[in-house]
Amino acid sequence: MKIGVSGASGHLGRGVVSELLQRAEGHEVVAITRTPETVSGPAQRRFGDYNRPESLAEAYAGLDRLLIITTADPEPGKRGQHNVAAIDAAVRAGVKHIVFTSGAGTRQEEEPALGASYWRGEQHLIATAPVWTILRMNYYAEALVQQAQASLEQGVLTGLAENRVAFVARGDVAAAAAGILIGDGHAGAIYTATGPERLSGAQRAALIAEITGRPLAFGVITEEQLRAGLTQSGLPVEVVNIVTSIQSSFAAGAFDIVTGDVERLGGRPPKPLRDVLAGR
Repeated sequence: MKIGVSGASGHLGRGVVSELLQRAEGHEVVAITRTPETVSGPAQRRFGDYNRPESLAEAYAGLDRLLIITTADPEPGKRGQHNVAAIDAAVRAGVKHIVFTSGAGTRQEEEPALGASYWRGEQHLIATAPVWTILRMNYYAEALVQQAQASLEQGVLTGLAENRVAFVARGDVAAAAAGILIGDGHAGAIYTATGPERLSGAQRAALIAEITGRPLAFGVITEEQLRAGLTQSGLPVEVVNIVTSIQSSFAAGAFDIVTGDVERLGGRPPKPLRDVLAGR
C-alpha cells in the first residue's frame, strides 16, 4: 500500500511521516510538500503546493491512502480554499481513502472564525471522497507552552472565560493519524485526538507556576481587551482574528472533551500536559 502525507514538512507532517516509517512495514510512505528537500529519511519525496492546485493531482497520483493536513495560512478563506483544492485533487487522482485533519468542536461557522475552514473541508470531504476519515484535534499542548512563556513575563495567563481544555501533544496526534493510515475499519469515522485530562485556566496557570517556579495567575478578560492587547503587540489583523477565534472556542467549550482516540488509534496513552510543559 502506498500512503501519502500532504503537508509533510510541517511539525505535524514530519511527525506523521516518522510514525509511519516506524510502523508501516511493507508499505511505501510518500512525503508531499512544497519543500521536498527538507524531508529526511527513506520516505519518497514529492512536490505539492496547496497554492498551486495543479501540482497536487500529480503529487497524489498512485496513492492508496492520503492524509491531508490543513495549512496555517492566516488569510481569511485561504485555508478553506486549500482544503477543497486538496480534496478535489485527491479525488481526481483516484486516491482510495482520504484522511483529513480538522479541529475539535468543528461546526458551521463563518470566516474569519478558525473553524470555518475545517467545516468547509469536512463537508466537502464527506460529499466527494470515495472513502474518508476525519481526525479532529484538540488544542496543541506545545502552543500553550509558547503562550505560557509570554504570560510569565506579565505574571498572568489570560482567557475570555474560565474554561477547560484537554491539551494534546502534537506527537500524539501524529501517532493517531498514522494508526488510521495503516489500519482498517476507519471508513466514515470522525475521531477526536485529545489529551488525558481537562484543565481549567486556573489549573493551567498553577501547573505552569509549579513547573517554572514563577508566580502565574489566571485572569479573565474581554474580547475587546484581547484584541487591543494583540494589536498593540504588533500582530497583523489576520493573526489577531485567529487568536481571538481560538480563545472564543476555549470559552465555548469546544476543547472541553476527553476521548480515548489517541490510545485507540496510536497505540499509546496521550501525554499529560505536565509532561509537555516540563519538556519530557
